[in-house]
Amino acid sequence: MGLLSLILLLPLLGAATVLLLPSTQRDMIKKVALGASGLSLLASLFLAMGFDTAATGMQYTEELAWVPEMGMTYALGVDGIALVMVLLTTIVSFCCVMATNAGVKSPKALFVWFLMLETAVIGVFCAMDWFLFFMFWEFTLIPMFFLIGVWGGARRDTASLSFFLYTLTGSVAMLLAIVAVYTEVADHNFAMSALAATGQGLPVEMQILIFLGFLIGLGVKMPVVPMHGWLPLAHVEAPVPASMFLSAVMLKMGAYGLFRVGVMLPEGLAWFVPILFALGVISLIYGALQALRQTDLKAMVAYSSVSHMGFVLIGLAAAGIAGFTGAVMQMVAHGFVSAALFFLVGVIYERTGTRDIRELSGIGRRVPKLALATSLTLLAAMGLPGFAGFVAEFHVIVGAYQSFGFAVLLISAGVLLTAAYSLRVIAALFTGRADNRHAGMDDLNPGETATAVPLVGFLLLLGLIPGIALFFVSPTIAEIVTLIGR
Repeated sequence: MGLLSLILLLPLLGAATVLLLPSTQRDMIKKVALGASGLSLLASLFLAMGFDTAATGMQYTEELAWVPEMGMTYALGVDGIALVMVLLTTIVSFCCVMATNAGVKSPKALFVWFLMLETAVIGVFCAMDWFLFFMFWEFTLIPMFFLIGVWGGARRDTASLSFFLYTLTGSVAMLLAIVAVYTEVADHNFAMSALAATGQGLPVEMQILIFLGFLIGLGVKMPVVPMHGWLPLAHVEAPVPASMFLSAVMLKMGAYGLFRVGVMLPEGLAWFVPILFALGVISLIYGALQALRQTDLKAMVAYSSVSHMGFVLIGLAAAGIAGFTGAVMQMVAHGFVSAALFFLVGVIYERTGTRDIRELSGIGRRVPKLALATSLTLLAAMGLPGFAGFVAEFHVIVGAYQSFGFAVLLISAGVLLTAAYSLRVIAALFTGRADNRHAGMDDLNPGETATAVPLVGFLLLLGLIPGIALFFVSPTIAEIVTLIGR
């Protein structure tokens, strides 16, 4: 068994072990889930330590015939971008399990679904076969549907159904696009390398049409405006760990897929570049405007995800080393920002019984650790120097200027709006008369601190020493830029 298969298998083994435990052993159930997720994290760190940044292409590859008659293969591997996404997934997954209260309703079922979801997402990032990619992609729907539908808020039924139908509709378009390239492959197999070689030789008109199918399927998950309708409700109604994972990791699946599609359909990507830039700017500004008008903290964070993923799309549209680097760094930065914010908002709601910004005036003086962690995360979301978000946004802006000139000024509107809604929350936490209803509010306990510190800490670490991530992704980005001829 290869290391990637082990990383995939460990959460599944944890889920199977949890299933065997009596439902009454709540603490043991959480410990097993935490152990399985922690072992997967350790294995991914070992993966990073052995990764050769001087080499090109996929590493740690595994191949096993699956359905040879159809050319389907169990094929796994990682390059620099996939490796960073796997690390993000396992780190956030571990924090999500830590953030889950063992006293939650039906913890046994919750942890089983969550660990299965972790496996599916890691599979998306490691797959080297388009059919395997699609299978893992589709499987993520089932655990998240139940996590929202069973453990979500008052409108959980609507939220889970909306999430499922939006994503399933997009998946149909993506499957048709995969099949369209597959039918052109001489020996009819789904290997990403084979489809990439075939796709690059397709007529421009066909590449454009197929790229559109991928854009619809992958854009729903990012999400790209106007395909974002499922996201705000799903985030608001989902339980805290599901919100953390959905925003921090699952939204990145769409952007990751676009990197692979760009290599396969370079002429299609080139044709869509101005459209991707326009959609990215619209997502950036629209998401920030919606976040600014929210009074519910969780809704604000949900719309901020739409805005931040707009930055990723702009970086992809720039289609150069700076733009691609910014897109990947933004994926990582937003992963930690959104996970931290959804967790901290959940703690605030648990303490106060409200997420209304107007009712949280002055609580920072009573819960300084909670307010500090929230403020630092919001400053990171603004792209303040010293945080990972600044590194990402700087690269995106440089790349966008190289490709689109002074149209890059449109990005400044999104940056200013992000600062506006972030500073509004910080001001609410630290200024104004404290509400007496929150007089007995407790600060972060040791367990909550242990969850918040790594999420906020990585934002600072990657902001001060971005080379930790660039060390892995830069060679892969240079290879992709060469392949697409930009």
